[in-house]
Amino acid sequence: MSRIRRLVYVHLIPPVTERGFSSLSVVTAPFDFTEIQISRLPTVVILGRPNVGKSALFNRLIRRREALVYNTPDDHVTRDIREGLAKLADLRFRVLDSAGLEAEATSASILHRTASITAHVLAKSHFALFLTDARAGLHPLDLQVGKWLRKHAPQIKPIVAMNKSESLFDATGSLASAANEMCRLGFGDPIAISAETGLGMHDLYMSLKPLLEDYMLRVFTEEGARENSHNEVEDSSDLDVDKSKLPLQLAIVGRPNVGKSTLLNALLQEDRVLVGPEAGLTRDSIRTQFEFQGRTIYLVDTAGWLQRTKQEKGAASLSIMQSRKSLLRAHIIALVLDAEEIINARRSMKHAEVVIARRAVEEGRGLVVIVNKMDLLRGKHKSSSYEKVMEVVPQEIQTIIPQVTGIPVVFISALEGRGRTTVLNQVIDTYEKWCSRLPTARLNRWLQKVMSRHSWKDQAAQPKVKYFTQVKARPPTFVAFVRGKTQLSDTDIRFLTKSLKEDFDLGGIPIRIMQRSVTKKDASGSGNSKNSHSVCRVVERTVSDKRSIVDE
Repeated sequence: MSRIRRLVYVHLIPPVTERGFSSLSVVTAPFDFTEIQISRLPTVVILGRPNVGKSALFNRLIRRREALVYNTPDDHVTRDIREGLAKLADLRFRVLDSAGLEAEATSASILHRTASITAHVLAKSHFALFLTDARAGLHPLDLQVGKWLRKHAPQIKPIVAMNKSESLFDATGSLASAANEMCRLGFGDPIAISAETGLGMHDLYMSLKPLLEDYMLRVFTEEGARENSHNEVEDSSDLDVDKSKLPLQLAIVGRPNVGKSTLLNALLQEDRVLVGPEAGLTRDSIRTQFEFQGRTIYLVDTAGWLQRTKQEKGAASLSIMQSRKSLLRAHIIALVLDAEEIINARRSMKHAEVVIARRAVEEGRGLVVIVNKMDLLRGKHKSSSYEKVMEVVPQEIQTIIPQVTGIPVVFISALEGRGRTTVLNQVIDTYEKWCSRLPTARLNRWLQKVMSRHSWKDQAAQPKVKYFTQVKARPPTFVAFVRGKTQLSDTDIRFLTKSLKEDFDLGGIPIRIMQRSVTKKDASGSGNSKNSHSVCRVVERTVSDKRSIVDE
């Protein structure tokens, strides 16, 4: 409790009618929200009817353009719940961008399913921002959303924010008129903001600050009471930190309608994103965080991977660009295939999937192939197809991507939840290999053995490798220092790469081997001041893209 006493103090403040504060309140001293663990921060969900600027406000709060924003009156761009860390001045909180709500959506429609997901997330949230359109005034759908909110979250009193208010700040009193109209929602006085220009962010800050600080005060109070009885246990556990269990970024990619979103829900063990038989349901690249066996995993569900064409415009084109960015940010790529399509097409991967796999390898990312919908191949008449897929897919993948041997293939049924643990264990295993580092002394002992068993065409012209070392991980990158003019050929580098993977169990991840040529003067002239400053010719060759970089 001593920590809480240092953080808060009590004093009298004038009576405040807005937001339901009493005249005697506990006011916090300035919280440093930046030092609070993200999982402990309060959650604020942005709600409202379609096309009022929820995603634009989400981007404004997280300070980057992550959610898709596109003016589509007849269509709804956002369909899934997107989570981010809001940075509003010195405030920090978890913010959720939701799909537009329509109370009259027909059962089993996309809007009805998105509303169900929003209600599920709202039940776990602490606060809500009810966003309206100031230029359009009070819309009948706003009243319906208000009724929906009272029904599904009676414990939450939302902050009403009128977006797109930048054009109403004039002498005609139109802003005051719009605010009076929004009071009919019954949630108190609204605040005027503009997510596009940043107008009104100070008012939003002043509305959120007492709520967030009061929430953190309650959290600290409850934790302080528990600390008195569990102090010794927590002290011992804090010292036991496994440095190998670092957060990993996992991106789920694949063609449309192969079960990527269903797989994400299965991994999270909750209905977090929209799923259904319609192709192209996912538009945003949804990023979420969860824990598995004490390890933090950032999971990204991407839109279906398609080749961008001139005909692709609007939200579809933005989705393609966002999926490609997610692939570049990830550590491990989970490429999802459809087992039923493999049987029908009589091949494991189509062109789009080959592009994804090769792009992942070229960018140096770990790759795990997941064959989904295996439940459709079970049965008396399909047992041969089931076995054929399990036998043929790994072989074909090795043929398509020969530069990376041992790419792991996992066979699952995301709809039934089968294979969840297998997928996560394989992803973690690939990630640990991707982050592995080998000592230089061990590598040079290995090099002596492996060079002796390699069959050289001309022993006299055999390259003389002075020593071999790893210069970086993620992915493992090695440098062979070669003495003399004779360089390692592509065949020699492929031999070393294969030997590294076999002897150090590094299969399934890209490995890069570069070579640098050093002259005899550079090798023996370290004590000579002139030679120590001499510039040598350095040749670096990377296997993945076979490009040479020559530095003079």
